[in-house]
Amino acid sequence: MNVIIPEINAQNQRICVQPKNEQESLLSRLKRGASQGLVLMQNKAPSWNDQSGAYVLNFHGRVTRASVKNFQIVHPDDPDYFVLQFGRIAPDAFIMDFRFPLCPLQAFAICLSSFDGKLACE
Repeated sequence: MNVIIPEINAQNQRICVQPKNEQESLLSRLKRGASQGLVLMQNKAPSWNDQSGAYVLNFHGRVTRASVKNFQIVHPDDPDYFVLQFGRIAPDAFIMDFRFPLCPLQAFAICLSSFDGKLACE
């Protein structure tokens, strides 16, 4: 999963992005190589666990159920800085932990988007 958000400037304000057309969207800007003012984050890749015979992520006890929807997003400057983690804790319950530079709306939208392509996977 890739996440693109506007950068935070020196005055601790999020850079305002108001695209007037598809060519000015965050994704279009990134595809053109115009990444100035953008933060690109990615999901942390799971590691293989010989004991369980599966790929795993360490949620530090926050996630209690295996799911294709479980993920962690890390900051590009520090792969150990978790910006967002989302995971299943019960058959119909999930947790969402987030921190700077995401705001609550961005974190929630990213988590909701994880349901889009994976509904048929379980």
